[in-house]
Amino acid sequence: MLLEEAPAAVRPVEELPPTGEEGPFEVSADDRYLLDLSSVTDAEYRAAERTLVQYRSVVEQGDARMVVVLPAGLGWMLHEDLSSLVVTLGRPRGRNVFGRHLRARDVPFDAGDLDTEELRHLFDSAPMRELARLAELVAEARDSRRYGSTFLTWCAEAVAAATNWSDEVARQLRDHRGAHQRALLLAAAMAGGAPAEAALRGAQLLLEVLRHETDGPIGLARADLGEQLTDLGIERNDDGRIVFPRLEYDSAVRRHFWTNFPDLRLAFRDWVARCIDMPELRADGRMNLIARFAEQAMATGCPDHVCSLVEAWTRQQNGRFRAEAAAVLELGLSHERYGSFFRSRVYVWATGRISPELAHVLTDVCRQVIAATHPEQAAVRLRHLALRHTGTEREAARTALLDLARADRRVFRRLTDRIISLPLADGADDLLLGLLDPVPLRIVPPYKEFALGWRALLMTKPAAEWTPLLHRWLDVLSRGTLDHRIVGSLIVAAAGDYGALNRLYVAVCQWRSPGLPTAPGAAHIPPETRQRVGELLCREIDVLLGMGAAHSDAEAPERGEGP
Repeated sequence: MLLEEAPAAVRPVEELPPTGEEGPFEVSADDRYLLDLSSVTDAEYRAAERTLVQYRSVVEQGDARMVVVLPAGLGWMLHEDLSSLVVTLGRPRGRNVFGRHLRARDVPFDAGDLDTEELRHLFDSAPMRELARLAELVAEARDSRRYGSTFLTWCAEAVAAATNWSDEVARQLRDHRGAHQRALLLAAAMAGGAPAEAALRGAQLLLEVLRHETDGPIGLARADLGEQLTDLGIERNDDGRIVFPRLEYDSAVRRHFWTNFPDLRLAFRDWVARCIDMPELRADGRMNLIARFAEQAMATGCPDHVCSLVEAWTRQQNGRFRAEAAAVLELGLSHERYGSFFRSRVYVWATGRISPELAHVLTDVCRQVIAATHPEQAAVRLRHLALRHTGTEREAARTALLDLARADRRVFRRLTDRIISLPLADGADDLLLGLLDPVPLRIVPPYKEFALGWRALLMTKPAAEWTPLLHRWLDVLSRGTLDHRIVGSLIVAAAGDYGALNRLYVAVCQWRSPGLPTAPGAAHIPPETRQRVGELLCREIDVLLGMGAAHSDAEAPERGEGP
């Protein structure tokens, strides 16, 4: 409410990193920020609080707005200057929250349907996310058409799925202690919706990873696959695909294994890495598998396991599992608790030595995921990727970075400031030229940074490199409303340097020349328009050179300004 309903809000809410990143933190009036410290540990809190104090100072000076979520139980560590700002939020009414989620999913119900003992207990104790999940399960039960046709039957199955299956799974594992049976149960839960053969192959791979000897009969002496699945309460539909008859039972199976076999979590990670290559899995099956793995890894506090798979799948040079690596990383970046962890990991990767495939994956998630909610953080990571790599991965990062900066004035400003602080070499000059190109630009550039960028070009690069860019700007100014602030920024960029002003004058004279061809596909610019716009710039340059009125083009060579 404090952020989403803020008056005069224009830009979306931006989440800040718990630890400051490179470059100054700058705000504008009415900007809105969220700083989520809820997952910060005792050891990390002091550093996070120092960052909070820095953010707070800048936000107050810039007349912006920031909301901070503090870690539960660490109030005793809060600095006394901040304690007066703390507001404790009470728990919403669970019944109302659940009802709103049901209505959002178009699930019909009567008020009396919510007066069961089990629901009342959940309303009083369950976290809001679990009530949202329960409503989602009710909608799934309705849509499956397997659990009756009334809200009461849907809700009963959903409540059972949310609360009862853990004990049922534990009982099932007590009844099936064989390694092969348990491996098949877990493999089926991970590959639900895939062909039954995928579960069998997955079970075999899990036994290999765990180095289990085959238990029980082998070959033809073993029960067939259908009998094995039936014994575990698993069905196959008409297409031969795995189906658990009870709602969300497969999720309870996955949760049980990851929760109750903590010493095997690394093995489960390695197993999933091998399963992804199974020919029995198609693209949708692979995506389901990695989504289920990521869910359990993060639920058990093991986000590093997700990162390990991203690295493993991007070591291959053929890019075979690039989509899977990007998908699992997107799940981490979108996670409520670990999103900031994965953004920090992307930064570490982007600033280090990584494989070209990983660079491509990072570019994709920066452009499609991080930029949607954290555009400035996405730009920082893309800049490192664009300047540290070569080949196609460099070009992809450069394109993504420029697309982002050309549509966001703040990103444009921050990127320009950063580039001009670097030597204009090793790709930085190419970035600056692309950033200052008017053709793909979708914003009015910040005039100060626009002038600083042009100054860097005029002072460090040969005229031949920036003259075509200047001509494109003059074309744009001639075809639309003449923006005198852009003209002034171009002039200011060369102010104080006689040589730069001369080079700018020559470039403008070239553009005014009647013989200059029109760019392919561009509308023709009448000669009188060229003369009018060129005359304006030349007159301003002459004033800075102390020469008063503008000179004609014919006089330029006599002044040493010819090409």
